Amino acid sequence: IRTLKKNQTSKMTLDEAPPNEGTSLLQTHNSTNEAAEDSIHRLGHLSQSSRTGDVGDFSRESHSIADMSRTTHNDPDVREVAEDLSKLVGSTQILFNEMEKVTSDKVNASLRKSAALNSPAPAGRQSFASTMYQHKSQSAVMFLEKVKTSFFEDAKSLAVGTIPQSIVVAISVGIACGIACWAYYAVLFFLLEFLWETLPEMLIGGWSTGQWIWIPLMSSILSICVGLTVVYMGEPGDLPYTVGRVHHFAYIPMDHVLPMVFASLFSILAGGSLGPEAPLVAICGAIGGFISRKVFRQNHVDVVRKHTLMGMAGALAAFFGAPLGGSIFALEVCSRFGVEYFEHLVEAIFCGEICLVVFRGMSGLTIAPIWDFTSEEYPRIMEIQPTLVLYGALIGLLGAFAAYVFATFHWKVMGYFSSKGLMDNSRAVQRAMHGAIFIIICGLVYPQTMFWGEEEIGVVANMDPASKLPNIYPTSGLIGFEMDTPFRAFQVGLAKFVAISFTVAGGLRGGFIFPLMFAGACFGRALHPFLPDSVPLQVSVLCMAAGINVAITRTALASTLILAFLPGEPFCIPAVLMASLCSLFATAYLPFIKTQITRADIDHSLFHEKHVIDAEQKLDDDD
Repeated sequence: IRTLKKNQTSKMTLDEAPPNEGTSLLQTHNSTNEAAEDSIHRLGHLSQSSRTGDVGDFSRESHSIADMSRTTHNDPDVREVAEDLSKLVGSTQILFNEMEKVTSDKVNASLRKSAALNSPAPAGRQSFASTMYQHKSQSAVMFLEKVKTSFFEDAKSLAVGTIPQSIVVAISVGIACGIACWAYYAVLFFLLEFLWETLPEMLIGGWSTGQWIWIPLMSSILSICVGLTVVYMGEPGDLPYTVGRVHHFAYIPMDHVLPMVFASLFSILAGGSLGPEAPLVAICGAIGGFISRKVFRQNHVDVVRKHTLMGMAGALAAFFGAPLGGSIFALEVCSRFGVEYFEHLVEAIFCGEICLVVFRGMSGLTIAPIWDFTSEEYPRIMEIQPTLVLYGALIGLLGAFAAYVFATFHWKVMGYFSSKGLMDNSRAVQRAMHGAIFIIICGLVYPQTMFWGEEEIGVVANMDPASKLPNIYPTSGLIGFEMDTPFRAFQVGLAKFVAISFTVAGGLRGGFIFPLMFAGACFGRALHPFLPDSVPLQVSVLCMAAGINVAITRTALASTLILAFLPGEPFCIPAVLMASLCSLFATAYLPFIKTQITRADIDHSLFHEKHVIDAEQKLDDDD
């Protein structure tokens, strides 16, 4: 039995409570509910004052979390949710009204649970735990009992939560998400080639000067399209919103899919420093939850959450081409310190494999590294010395510091946009144009900063000429900038931070995983000349990319696997892992994605103090 809510005065567990303490526990519980209701009241006021219209009714799906069966998994405390969400800006504010809708149900369920727990204890030495289990029909907790004895019996019924059901759902979700990823990928790269290669060659390819005009022209038009999408199609959501939905509602409404598809495509095509990974996570997560609830008719919160995470894992496994790293990323990004939804890990990885096969097979893409950092001076690493692990720790800490600088700058930028009243969706077009101004300036001066950086990382890590840059036209930008010195690499890294921040603040939709890795590659390249000759270029670049990405996304394990796979450098894993872990520890109290929260049933092992209560002072004879 878990402890009572963290903000109660007493920290006694149910088993430790004295036989006659029922009244005091119930009174304390009621005071907690009053505090929660007060927090939600303030939350609702903030939501109504910060947006126009009833965004809580955005999701028109009739299937509500209030209708789902509860399991032994603890959902987050209502007051903590209020405090966490009250710090958010942007699209994640859509969570506010939806949380308010289910608050009354949560409070009523808590009161029913308290009443059940305060019933007279049966004769004999029985704990509160056994009493609650025997009378679970009177409790707000549902226990899932495995009653089948073999795989074939479970396969006949596809009972809730069984291995056969997980296999069937994982295959279904993997196939559906693989097809969705293929369609998104095909449209994205067709439009990229047409708008940034074919069309400019047709229209201005013969110009001797002035070709740089294509960058501000296309970025402005497509940024306006992003704003119009938000205004007329509705809120697309973003990565923090997706994470919040997984925690608090277990699924992502299908209403978000079409707005996310259009908004993210326009954002990426505009040259913003956000990639397709987060949109695919939201889209495939919604598909996974939809299949769970509508096709397989699941109504258990944990089961629906598992299937939603399957879809998210499938998207990242397919996109990165690394099934293990991509799948773990989907689960790890939901929390601030490791994989907390560990019970869903195996099924999510299996779904990731299925989605990877479908997507890569339909796209005609092989599963192989996409970057090559090798040269005559820096051949592929086949072994490393233990000292490189220590250098990885140092570089990871430098990456954590760079991430801290970025986060501080970004919140200043978000504060500026908020002070101008641009965070309301009714002003999405103006917001997008404000962000596009800085995207265009960075792109004209530093063309390497345009787009999300997946293919550009190989160019900057090797200091190749700008003519090798993919997607952008013209590759020379306005002034013909070349990244050919460590100082210029440092400049590009700073410019990428600026581009990422204003892309996010401008309301453009996409993921910042590859953009952060790109910035890390630039800083790692700038740092390398100052390291001993024994430190290979690959270690400097990958460790810095890991340090920055982990500090922001909190994905130490997944980032290590992905960054070792994409350049084909598996022997870098010890150094990159150390960089990731040191960055994770160094930024443990710097949450960038505010909706990343700790699971309530394991919260006392992470980020919480141990409180020693003197029972004589807190309880009197009347209690």
